[in-house]
Amino acid sequence: MIGAGRHGDGDGDAGSATVWAALVSGVILAVGLVGVDLASGVRARHVAESAADLSALAAAGRTVDGAETACRVARGVAAHSGAVVSRCRLDGWDALVETEVDRPWTVLGRGPAGARARAGPAPVEVTRPDRMVR
Repeated sequence: MIGAGRHGDGDGDAGSATVWAALVSGVILAVGLVGVDLASGVRARHVAESAADLSALAAAGRTVDGAETACRVARGVAAHSGAVVSRCRLDGWDALVETEVDRPWTVLGRGPAGARARAGPAPVEVTRPDRMVR
């Protein structure tokens, strides 16, 4: 066995597979971290949107009781959903709610996810008896 297992036998790429494996592992890890971060942002956005929708609907159901009561109900629904109401107001019979969800872990350094929703009574069509469709 001539030259088997000897170092310095003129083969210049001895150990390069280890370096390449380490580099590829590092790239895969970085891509995975960015992917998890993006997924975390998408999840936070979905939670914020759901909380805004539900909070606006709950507030719209209490517009008769005034803005303070309607917004208190909206804050309770948002908190139950894992969000915080950043803004709440009434526009006539419509409730306008904005929510935010904090992201507990982020690589890309982005802030909280937010969403808005508007809810109110559905418009009612009034038909005259002489124009009713049969």
